[in-house]
Amino acid sequence: MITATSDWQRRLANGLSRVALHILASLLGILFVLPFLWMLSTSLKTDPQVYHVPPIWIPNPVRWLNYPEALTYVPFSQYFVNTLQYGVFCTIGAVISSAFCAYGFSRIRWRGRDALFVIVLATTMLPFQVRMIPLYLIFNKLKWLDTYLPLIVPAYMGVPYFIFLLRQFFLTIPMDLSDAARIDGASDLDILLRIILPLSKPALAVVALFEFMYDWNDYMGPLIYLRDSAKYPIAMGLEQMRAHMHSMGTFIPLQWPRLMAASTVTILPVVVLFFFAQRAFVEGITLTGMKG
Repeated sequence: MITATSDWQRRLANGLSRVALHILASLLGILFVLPFLWMLSTSLKTDPQVYHVPPIWIPNPVRWLNYPEALTYVPFSQYFVNTLQYGVFCTIGAVISSAFCAYGFSRIRWRGRDALFVIVLATTMLPFQVRMIPLYLIFNKLKWLDTYLPLIVPAYMGVPYFIFLLRQFFLTIPMDLSDAARIDGASDLDILLRIILPLSKPALAVVALFEFMYDWNDYMGPLIYLRDSAKYPIAMGLEQMRAHMHSMGTFIPLQWPRLMAASTVTILPVVVLFFFAQRAFVEGITLTGMKG
């Protein structure tokens, strides 16, 4: 009787703890999604509704014209094309270069490998602001300014954080597969392309998603290296739109509905991409931390 009672109490405690965790996760989820919902709500408001007190969450009336007005205020179509133009190349370069480096750090034994890997990880502690001036001087000497080369070429040199993620994933793949392939006469390049990479699709998806999101939202890099407004990416396009609205005069309020509409359209591709790739993303994040 005592055992049955203790089992029932333990099950009740476990059930209550699960309910509490779900409630906490739901509250945190609502907290994180509130800014997005407010941005979406503001993008459909009229100007008086934006400044209404108390705040209005559900616009009435809904003004859909904010979206076409925002997207034609500055050439957003060109900014989208510009962002894709170098974002895709950066993503491809980051995946390829980081995979090659991670393979060397995880599957090939050579002197000084672990020490060099520590140095690679140490570079992640250097913020971009520390490297900004030296990189600008280098790219200026190479006459790469006002081109996409300063944004694309570094991605093909390996990204330390992605090298770490892929190395952790490659370590979870049994070495017996590589040894069996070597016995059959396969080279390291064959092992990487035919065995390691096909088994690492979740981790590669994580790297590609992280890199594309970074390039899509990057503002500092294009601000430093690009001068021609026709080459601006989407992040600088938003800033150009905000600055132009602000410069219209102090008697004309900043057009928040149009600005929020442009911001909603800007983040929409990344949100859609994440929802389509979330299974591979979660699986990759989980598996990359299984083995050190």
